[in-house]
Amino acid sequence: MSDPVFHLTRGDQPVLVSCPHVGTHVPDHIAARFTPEAKILADTDWYVDWLYGDAAGALGIPMLTATHSRYVIDLNRRPDGATLYSGADNTELCPTTTFEREAIYVGDGPDEAEIAERVDAYSKPYHNKLRETLDDMVARHGVAVLIEGHSIQSHVPRFFDGKLPDLNLGTANGESADADLAAQVMSVFKDDGNYTSVLNGRFTGGYITRHFGEPDNGIHALQLEMAQCCYMDEESPFPFRADLAGGVQPVIAKMLETALAWARAR
Repeated sequence: MSDPVFHLTRGDQPVLVSCPHVGTHVPDHIAARFTPEAKILADTDWYVDWLYGDAAGALGIPMLTATHSRYVIDLNRRPDGATLYSGADNTELCPTTTFEREAIYVGDGPDEAEIAERVDAYSKPYHNKLRETLDDMVARHGVAVLIEGHSIQSHVPRFFDGKLPDLNLGTANGESADADLAAQVMSVFKDDGNYTSVLNGRFTGGYITRHFGEPDNGIHALQLEMAQCCYMDEESPFPFRADLAGGVQPVIAKMLETALAWARAR
């Protein structure tokens, strides 16, 4: 039996948490071609599912989490491989370099045929499950809120100068979600007062936020990119820091409560 591409925890509420970059599995035939640097999987969205899991479960909010590493395929990139961020440094659908610009493969990376196989094996099933779940929410509740859970090291010179704000909310510059929903979530961050935050700053939302966010059809998508210094050590082996996470997890819980209350009011 092949390895599962995703895990879906069930819930009956009109909010869905998606974590497309938490996976760490690399099939043996791919891992055999990885460089030592790639095998560290440094660009994983470490522990994001842990950060959301308890609160989502308590609220009856389902979670969709990927099992495979983003180095196998990036589920938050366009399946056709087209450039997502115009004028920016873009990583590929099947990345060939790490965020530190280190080679992922010994020799050549995947060719077009292999990339197409990975799209069929990993990308399409994840996106199809997203679509199915969101459409079912709209059919039952009239509305769906998709929260894309992501994290990244607080300093990544390849993509941004200096230190990233702690909490980076993206709504595709207002196109993927209702402005009132985004404002209420930002108020959660501001009211807590312990973390820096920004709306539609360096991270405005990737493919999933842009593609699935359809406010006119009742689907509102937000991406939260969290600086990893909020809950873990950013150096290998990337240990989870419960003492740090204890501060940010209540903020995440309040964000989920706020999104759920907003959806129910619709």
